[in-house]
Amino acid sequence: MIIAQNIGVSIAKTDILSDLSFHAGAGQLTAIVGPNGSGKTTLLKALTGELPYTGKISLDGDDMRSFSTAALAARRAVLPQAAVLAFPFNVLEVVRLGLLSGLHVHDSDLPQRALKHVGLAGFEARFYHELSGGEQQRCQLARVLVQVWHPVRDGKPSWLFLDEPVSALDIGHQLEVMQIARDFADQGGSVIAVMHDLNLTAMFANSVALIAGGRRVIQDSPENVLTDAHISNAYRCNVQVNATPNAGGGAPYLLPHMASIRRA
Repeated sequence: MIIAQNIGVSIAKTDILSDLSFHAGAGQLTAIVGPNGSGKTTLLKALTGELPYTGKISLDGDDMRSFSTAALAARRAVLPQAAVLAFPFNVLEVVRLGLLSGLHVHDSDLPQRALKHVGLAGFEARFYHELSGGEQQRCQLARVLVQVWHPVRDGKPSWLFLDEPVSALDIGHQLEVMQIARDFADQGGSVIAVMHDLNLTAMFANSVALIAGGRRVIQDSPENVLTDAHISNAYRCNVQVNATPNAGGGAPYLLPHMASIRRA
């Protein structure tokens, strides 16, 4: 389990996160949502050790700062919002970078299996810079999957940190990528994903952390977080949340034409 307590992050003397707490467990997909500039990516980078922070973050009871870079790379993989390559790598070479960071360097067939898993079989020889934005995003997802291919290793969960994993994808590939993340969690791993699409969040997440202004508003189930009051206040617009008509209460969903801008 990852537990973050009283996290603060400042960049260029500006407080981005203040006294923020967060948790994520094995076997769960935990989504981080909130308006633009609320600190979602900053929180993710603090959790992965990319940004210095105040407070405490523990991984399975051990302080995150106590892990070496190699030890962290063996436990977790990070998919950033965007990745820019300075050299003309082909797709297979990009995905093979995950072997160098993870524990599967001797599994030479794994990159091809990962590419097939994300729908890019046959793309191995294509140059990365020639791919569409969505194809590049799925190529990078294959790379991080190679790094932590097994959701559970030596009795401990592997972790996927995904920053806006579906931002450049069409609806079909959005569903495919979210199902890959959901399957990874269902097999005992853990996924922490920064999300903008609240409907996909409701469909796939077990737990949702809503943050605004660098502070956590609430973390709970999608049904308890994605409510009229929470979403309207965090996003500063008037929103009416609906629910799918399933027995026992369906998943919440939002329709844009049911929302309106708040006038000053």
